Amino acid sequence: MNSYPAELLVQLAPVMFVAGLDLPSATSTSPPSTSQSPGQTQSPPPAPTKIQDPFASLIVRLRDALQSQHKVAIWAPERTRAFQMILVGKDVRFPPRKLVPPEDLAYASAHSPLSPLTPSSPLYPDGLIAPIWIRKHTQLLPSVFVLFLRLFEAPAIHARSPLDPPDPEHERDKTEEERRRDNDLSAEVAARKKTTNERGIKLTVVLLATRRMLDDPSLDSRLTFIRRQSGLDSRAALFVLSPVSTSELNDFARSLQDALYEPALEYYTSHSKRVRRKRNRHSQSVSSYNPPALVSMGVANTRPLRPEGWTVRYEYKMACFAEFRGEDEVALKHYQDAYATLMIMFGSTAILPPRTKRWAEAKVLADAINVKITKLYLYNSEHSLALSHHNSHMRRFADFSRGWGIGEETFEYWSWMARQHRVLAELLEQGSNSSLTFPTNSPPLLTAGVTSAGTPVELDAVRAFGLNPSHALQHPGHYYYMAARCTEARRERFLANEVCLLSPNIEPSIISHPKEAISQGTSAAPGYVNEKKVDHLSLILELYTKSYEVFKKHSSTTSQGRLTLWIAYRIAHTYYESEKFDVAVRFFERIAKTYRREKWKHMLRPLLSTWYACAQKLSDVELMATLLVEMIGYAQDVNESRTLQEDLLAVLKSSVSVSPGKPLIVDLKESDPLLDTMLVFWVPEVRVGEEAGFQLSFSTPTNIDLSTLPIDSVTITFSDGYCPVVLRHSPPTDGQVADRAVRLVKVGKVVPEDEDEELEEICADLRWRPGERLVVSGSISSEAPGLLTVVGITVVLAQNGWTIEMPHEPCVSHEISTLVPRWLTSLQPIRFLQLGRDDCSSVVVRHRPHELAVSLSHQAPALLDEEYPIAIDITNVDERHLDVVVDVLLQPTEVDQAAQYIVFDDQRSSGLIKGIRLGTIAPGVSATKTLYLVGSGAPGDRMLDISIQSTSVQPESASEGEEDAEPRSSSSLSEHATIDSCEKLQTIVIPTSGALAATYDVAYRRSKDAMPALADLSTVEDDFWDDSYGGVAVVTTRIECLAPCGLVIENLKLHRQDNPLAKVLDCSSDENSDDMFPDEYLPGDEFCNVSRISLSPREEQVLGEEKITGPGNYEVVWRRILPDGGRGRESTTRFTLPTLIIPQDELIALLDAPSFARLHVPTTIYVTVRNRHSSRSANVTVALDLDPSDAFVVAGLRNGRLPILLPGSEEKLSWNLIPIECGHVKIPRIKVMNVRRATLPSQGVGVPNTEDDVEGEAVKVVDVRADRNTARVQSADDGTVAIPQQDGSSTILVLP
Repeated sequence: MNSYPAELLVQLAPVMFVAGLDLPSATSTSPPSTSQSPGQTQSPPPAPTKIQDPFASLIVRLRDALQSQHKVAIWAPERTRAFQMILVGKDVRFPPRKLVPPEDLAYASAHSPLSPLTPSSPLYPDGLIAPIWIRKHTQLLPSVFVLFLRLFEAPAIHARSPLDPPDPEHERDKTEEERRRDNDLSAEVAARKKTTNERGIKLTVVLLATRRMLDDPSLDSRLTFIRRQSGLDSRAALFVLSPVSTSELNDFARSLQDALYEPALEYYTSHSKRVRRKRNRHSQSVSSYNPPALVSMGVANTRPLRPEGWTVRYEYKMACFAEFRGEDEVALKHYQDAYATLMIMFGSTAILPPRTKRWAEAKVLADAINVKITKLYLYNSEHSLALSHHNSHMRRFADFSRGWGIGEETFEYWSWMARQHRVLAELLEQGSNSSLTFPTNSPPLLTAGVTSAGTPVELDAVRAFGLNPSHALQHPGHYYYMAARCTEARRERFLANEVCLLSPNIEPSIISHPKEAISQGTSAAPGYVNEKKVDHLSLILELYTKSYEVFKKHSSTTSQGRLTLWIAYRIAHTYYESEKFDVAVRFFERIAKTYRREKWKHMLRPLLSTWYACAQKLSDVELMATLLVEMIGYAQDVNESRTLQEDLLAVLKSSVSVSPGKPLIVDLKESDPLLDTMLVFWVPEVRVGEEAGFQLSFSTPTNIDLSTLPIDSVTITFSDGYCPVVLRHSPPTDGQVADRAVRLVKVGKVVPEDEDEELEEICADLRWRPGERLVVSGSISSEAPGLLTVVGITVVLAQNGWTIEMPHEPCVSHEISTLVPRWLTSLQPIRFLQLGRDDCSSVVVRHRPHELAVSLSHQAPALLDEEYPIAIDITNVDERHLDVVVDVLLQPTEVDQAAQYIVFDDQRSSGLIKGIRLGTIAPGVSATKTLYLVGSGAPGDRMLDISIQSTSVQPESASEGEEDAEPRSSSSLSEHATIDSCEKLQTIVIPTSGALAATYDVAYRRSKDAMPALADLSTVEDDFWDDSYGGVAVVTTRIECLAPCGLVIENLKLHRQDNPLAKVLDCSSDENSDDMFPDEYLPGDEFCNVSRISLSPREEQVLGEEKITGPGNYEVVWRRILPDGGRGRESTTRFTLPTLIIPQDELIALLDAPSFARLHVPTTIYVTVRNRHSSRSANVTVALDLDPSDAFVVAGLRNGRLPILLPGSEEKLSWNLIPIECGHVKIPRIKVMNVRRATLPSQGVGVPNTEDDVEGEAVKVVDVRADRNTARVQSADDGTVAIPQQDGSSTILVLP
């Protein structure tokens, strides 16, 4: 930004003049050191003086505190109440507003000394604005004037005694002296007040007083007198300050600025209003301007400033005053208006003729306004608008420059373009050091290009997702780089112009830009003399260096890091142009490493060329040879490769190696190779001791000719343990064909290093023309397993005592070459066989597979809950001793409710068992292990994966400690597996079926026990058991043999698991189990067991219709009957008692009658009516319907109503019956009715429609002797509604 006046670029702030803070005379009038004699030193002022005068220190600290409040800067986005404070003397004078004094009669028509209407003005007659105008308002005219004065204080007189009265005469003299001094001070303030009032400047006085004076009661009256006498304002015009600490002084400075900020704004507002009135007068006047006659460029004229110029002038002034006030939006609007009018003026050469003084001033003003607008946009974080305006400014003036004859062919054009890029870069750099942040410029997500329905959006919408890089604000490094590039173009144009000037008849072909040079002609361009003084290369280097530093600071991604390397390359190229070749070489070395590694070949080629030129200038022959060898690999065509080889031969023949006898290593592993290499093995793997054939081909691409390159030998290095193969160059003899496209060299078998054989060299023609191929054919074998391949290829050049070794990577080629694995099968004619493998560059050597006979024997199917044995028999039919380890994996089953696990030796797992060691098996020996599979839950197939891992061991090591050897997993044999190991996999599927099946028949019987009374407290006890509602469930369990083989049932036992709702009363197996078992059962055989269960449900279970878990399970112990009659392992199957349901009775009548009676002997029957409803009472009537045909004489209730039955209560009735006939006699019918819902005829409106409406609801009468509700359950979890099984009538057997 040094190209522009600082006044036009700085951020403007209100100006405050501070007077009266001159340094004390004691420190300023000290004698100079030059007056001392050579042997003397100046003594410092005495310390007591500083201690006795505290105001001297106060003034020094005040100056520091005020000057540190605001620093003048170009970038200052903070809007605080801070002033630009300038320390001045008390007698400072303001510049005159006009050239004539106010008393002159011509004062009203006079103008400012800086006005274009004043003949002595530097802007006369048509200037726009001058930096001196900004300097006047920032350094010569304040908005606020602060005057520091010392308030007079009479010396204190200490009384001899505190009781002495004050001296009246002394007090009178003191008062008179204070009044006289106050009058003098008021006069001084009034004089300054007059000068500030003339310019509308706010005057504020700060009086310095001691702390003692602050406590003086006369201080207020004195301050009032001074303010009135001097004419100071009543607000923020008079302050008093005493010596305080530095922190308090900073607070005072801030409070002073806060108090005077509003008057400062009023000052600049009044200036803006005055300028606006002038602008309005000019804008209302219509211009009748006629273009004058054209004059020659550069000839001065005296035409006045046009209205457009006055508009620019006034808009710029109003923008500055708005900036003084901190109104950025208003300032931006005025700057934009001034800029737009300037563009109109530049559009007409009649208004602003090119290459004139005013034209140059206007260009500087336009550039400065552009910086102001861009900066104000950036203050508001409007990055796109800032960059858009800056680009528009450059684009407009580029168009103007072409019309002015300053186009792209001139150095002036590129000088201006570089200046614009640099100004923007410096502005952004200052902003980034403060608070400016740059946008990320991240592209939108790719998924945004697809609608919710999955269909692509329109093409225009997709384009909207993109971002033009020229419209994205980037960090300053980008613009420093652009400035450097423009400066390079500036230098090129300047050199072309200079060549044309010095040699007018020179051939244009040797000029870098001939058309531009011709257009320049032989006359020097304007500014040529100044341009000759410019050090272009230093300027370019400075810009590139700044760009590089900024890019390194912001290099967060790989792409930016690569751009940083490109800038480093431009720096190195600039050093080369500056003839600093050693520095350029250091740059090239660092850059080339990354370019080689990341394969940036198009960028590496020019770098190598420039690097080679530096090496030539430095006469570094080794570096020249190294670069020439690398450049041959990057040659673009045959002619270039031949030229590079000629240069290399010239270097080798004309120089001597710096290190004789020591080869020069040129590492081409990361660069393009000289030769394309392809290694092919015929087979992908071989056994130990078996030979593997290979072919290694060396070829050149069609654009490289190596026929003159002095290749002496090629060394092929295989894997460790093998002698390298050396091909020595031997020119073809007369009888050999030298121009074959494919040549074959047979090297035989590659021998190991440990064999006592001399290294044999094989002769071959090591010269390649474009597209030629040399095929090296041979074989290799290994006595140990591993990977065989070619690990390195070294090409050796030899010439004139030089030895250059170039290591190559195998299987690398140039971009234009396509590496296809092919095997040469014939030379005449030439035939290749393409191999279909992905990787042909290596061969794997493996051991011979182990010969193991594995047999898995078992008796299918497996039964549920059985430990199913699987015998694993392994026989070693190999000739080696094998150490065998078995792993077993039980695959998860897809059968629902199925469970499974395996048992192997002492390990149990539901998944994987590893490392079951069978020991070392000698040849012809077998080993057997038994694996047990246990399945439960549900039948289905079970799958096992068995891995047999064998490792070859020596016989002597196998016999040692075999008895004490611990089982090892496959991972513990890793060291053996690398030597000789093998693995065999077996998968078996075992069907599993059920052994036994249980079926349950459940009969529910109601209890005859009386229900507990409603107020019985024993019902709330924990151990209370009441089965009057639940009754008894009789469970008959039938167990059937389902196994395809016979089973031996050894035991059946019921394990009771009573719960609060059910308990087992008795079971048939408790008595006769020993008599039934053990016994053999064939498929389809059954046996049963009966148990009685008492049910005691709670009220909440009844209401929720919940089910009761069976209170126990049957345990059946059995064994499989093997085909040979033997017995299998003991197995146990458990069957859980079924889930029981709760009877859902609300109102029920239970008939209890004897099974038999004697003729003519009285017998008693009972009827119990129970109300089991949870909340409803019952109104019950009972009637005995005695038919004349009945064979009984009845004594008892014939028809009656029972008391109201509350919920949970019962009533019991009895009848005496005398039988009068023998045989099965029907009991008289007993009818029980619930009349709670009955409707009486007197309560209804009409006659009832049905009989049920009158009689009520019939209550079921159940004979407890035949009470049996049965349900069949297939499994313990099934639940079925009980089916009543009671007959329709009840009888009694009457015996004689």
